[in-house]
Amino acid sequence: MTDKIKIILVDDHAVVRAGFKMLLATGGTIDVIGEASRGEQAIQLYQELEPDMVVMDLSMPGIGGLETIRRIVQRDNQALILVFSVHHEQVYVNRALSAGAKGYITKNSAPEILSEAIVAIMQGDCYIESGLIKAVDHQSCHGDYQVVIAAFSAREFDVFNLLAKGLTVHKIADQLCLGHKTVANYATQIKKKLNVNTTAELAHIAVNLGVSS
Repeated sequence: MTDKIKIILVDDHAVVRAGFKMLLATGGTIDVIGEASRGEQAIQLYQELEPDMVVMDLSMPGIGGLETIRRIVQRDNQALILVFSVHHEQVYVNRALSAGAKGYITKNSAPEILSEAIVAIMQGDCYIESGLIKAVDHQSCHGDYQVVIAAFSAREFDVFNLLAKGLTVHKIADQLCLGHKTVANYATQIKKKLNVNTTAELAHIAVNLGVSS
């Protein structure tokens, strides 16, 4: 590849973006042409700048990473998206790939892994960091919950994750830029689907599945 790979970096922390931008610049083959701190901005930049690839985090305010992936792929089914996240649990990997991402690596991976993943995806491969895809949990109760959670919409999964972390409906509404009633309705639907009555039970499921800690 003679031309540089054009990348948009999406992360809600400016310091993190600056570090990754510097890291990617060292190889001389990758050019960061745009940066975004939230999904809505990333979608707009994608349409304006037409990058070769988007490298993005999952955890960010607004519509969130999973929904951002889904919307970009909906607009361009050839979009190349690499997730670069602190989350190493399989449920996040599965959902990101289901949403349309072509790769998934963690932020604690070796520095060269990021460039390696970008090049692999540009060459038409999928790239999943070694060790992220594990054997399916054989415990039936965990398996049942995994199936239910895998069927959540992107927004339901975001609300589920934040509820599991102990956030109140009002705080979740503020973080996701949703109405309080909307979040309350999501919370009710999620509990019904998981067949639990309390947020504590919901959190217990999340911890057991490695979705929250």
